[in-house]
Order: sequence, then structure tokens, then C-alpha cells
Amino acid sequence: MSNRPFTSLISQLFGKFATTEFSPAVQSLINKSYVYLMGLDMSRFDEPSSYLSLNKLFTRALKVPMNISADSSEVISPADSFITDFGKITDEKAYQIKGMSYSIERLLGEHYKDDIAVLKDGCYANFYLSPKDYHRYHIPLDMRIKSATHIPGALYPVNIPFLKIKQNLFIENERIILECEICDGKKMFMILVGALNVGSMTLSFDERVQTNIDSREINHYAYDNISMKKGDLLGWFEMGSTIVIFSEAETVYFAGNLQAGQKIAFGDIIGKVTC
Repeated sequence: MSNRPFTSLISQLFGKFATTEFSPAVQSLINKSYVYLMGLDMSRFDEPSSYLSLNKLFTRALKVPMNISADSSEVISPADSFITDFGKITDEKAYQIKGMSYSIERLLGEHYKDDIAVLKDGCYANFYLSPKDYHRYHIPLDMRIKSATHIPGALYPVNIPFLKIKQNLFIENERIILECEICDGKKMFMILVGALNVGSMTLSFDERVQTNIDSREINHYAYDNISMKKGDLLGWFEMGSTIVIFSEAETVYFAGNLQAGQKIAFGDIIGKVTC
């Protein structure tokens, strides 16, 4: 018998259903029902019946590429999402939601212990993607990706009610940690957090990273400075989940009108690069 958390088994089963390609009539009914029940806005996408599986609907691409700000000093939202919290990293802690802090060291794990001090007085932001959102995530500013670490874990829900009651939710859930550099070697982390019914999380540049599988092994991947531009496709969630960003002090300044509880879209300007 598997020793995986029960929520992970549910998510794996749901992932199998979502990737199954049913007959055109049945699949059309499934897709249209999902769009109706979740209230998806499909104006930027193909018709629901055109997707061969529910998973292909989840991971749908935009019909027309987004116009991204050409100003290299502007930081954009990496996804259609809801800001659950953002602010300053204090005492090596950030917040999953107001009043619910967690240890950055525990979130990042063993491979990035030496980077904790670098993040002192830096900034963090949480981007929650609901099941109705566009599930692809993109690069928020020009960066170089130095490494990725996949840490298996549970797949608890990451919606607002659960964020309020589940301590250390991001730490307990499965996640992919991306170590990045911006400006001239300044540090930034992007953390992709799994959740209930997330079939997998993908990276566009590395197919070796496999999530929501039976293995409990932590895997670390080093890269030779993979360069990515603002707006580039980073990957996708196969359902909704959360992206967390940590930046070194005095590198990124979030816009003064950004608010916790705010709904934002991929490409919205959310801050400035100050380094």
C-alpha cells in the first residue's frame, strides 16, 4: 500500500480522470459543464468543446499572446491570480495569509539554507490561482534560473478558508523551488506550491521534474544560467494552486496600490525592479 498522504492519492486519481480523452460528445459535455460550474471566462481561449481532455482545458493557452510591458524595470504578475498576502520578510518569516506566518528556511529546505540571510528584509508575495483561472504561469521579470528543487509533500487545499486554519500549509505541501538571479546576481526565489486536485506542476525548460508521483525523494537540478525573459512561459498547474515569490532586499518594490485580496491578471504591472 502507498504511504502517500490521502490528499495526494485523491489528486493523483483526479489527474488520471482529467487526462483521459473521452469520446467527443462526452468530452464536450464534461468541458462545458466545468466551464459553467466554475464560471470560466473563455473569451481569450478556444471553444470548450475543442479541448480533447479536461486537463487540456485546464492548461489552455491564450488564443492571442498577451502584450507585455517592454519596460525592463516593471514587474508583472506571473499569472491570473488572487493576492493572498505580500509584504516584507521579517525574522526569516513570511505569511501565507495575514496572521499565519511560516519559516522561510523550512519552506526552501536544505539546498538553500545559505540563502536565508540574503533574503533578510526582502519582499514576498503570494499568488493564488483558483480552479477558474488561466493555469499557466510566466516569468515576472528578466531572470536567470540557477537551480530547481522538487520537494514531495501533501496536497492540501490552498484556498482562503484553508490558508486561515492550516498552519505551515506551504511547508507541508508538495512544491518546486526555483532559485533565480535578477539584476547583477541578486537573488530571487519562485516557489510553485501544489494543492488538492493538482495533477502536476510543470516546468517548460525541464521535463525531468515530475510531481504528484509515488516517490518521496527530494530532487535537485542545477542549471547553467538558463536565461528567461519577462512574460516567457514557465509552466502550468493542472488545476489551481499558488506561486510564492521571495526577493532579496532592495531589488523589487511592489506597487503602492497592490493589496492583499486583490484579483490580478497575468501581465498586470505589480511592481518595479529597483536594483
